[in-house]
Amino acid sequence: MTDEDTLITFPCNFPIKVMGETRDDFSATIVAAIHSLVPSFDASLVEMRASSGGKYISLTCTVFVTSKPQLDDIYRLLTSHPLVKVVL
Repeated sequence: MTDEDTLITFPCNFPIKVMGETRDDFSATIVAAIHSLVPSFDASLVEMRASSGGKYISLTCTVFVTSKPQLDDIYRLLTSHPLVKVVL
């Protein structure tokens, strides 16, 4: 698949929502994981929201991506992480 096979125009800022159980280190762990693939990722672009019961937390991480393969790598990394329940 090439970048032409997607509706996304690269490069772009792409929001990725990551959800998991509330833990003190969840945000820092996810930011570090994204940094491992995108060293220029700006952690200040992370929005955090707790669930109404407080058991879960969601992070919206806006990542500057340059290609579909890079975006796919980020999704694979996050979906395989043991702290992550859902990635959208």
